Amino acid sequence: MKLMPIGKLSKLAGVKITTIRYYESIGLISEPLRSDSGRRLYAEEAVQKLSFIRHSRDLGFSIDSIEGLLELQSRPDQDCLDVERIARGQLGEVQKRLIQLQALESELKRMIKGCSGGVVGTCKIMAALNDHEECQSDEHERVLSL
Repeated sequence: MKLMPIGKLSKLAGVKITTIRYYESIGLISEPLRSDSGRRLYAEEAVQKLSFIRHSRDLGFSIDSIEGLLELQSRPDQDCLDVERIARGQLGEVQKRLIQLQALESELKRMIKGCSGGVVGTCKIMAALNDHEECQSDEHERVLSL
């Protein structure tokens, strides 16, 4: 079995060394073998596992969801309904964030449209940011509650 140090694993998987150590500390990846001098040594399979985790994180999956996906991955003959359930849950979270971002975009556009230049003391954007009453609008509250 060919082993590699953490630096090489980091480069191959596209994950920072501190991230690898963090994933070890929370049990997302197994503790590696150690050399006589105490250096971490990883098997080649660690590259695929870390790449899977990185891609899942890039898609916004939580650590808990990734743990579930990794557990399911270890049982390749199992029906994939649980995988679909996790993916659908993530899709719902993404859709919720998109709604929130669209509301934020609308609010920022409204604030910018009201700006006619001038000085900071009379800036419409600064006035809007200081107007906490207006921020409590029904639409704002609805978006924050999602």
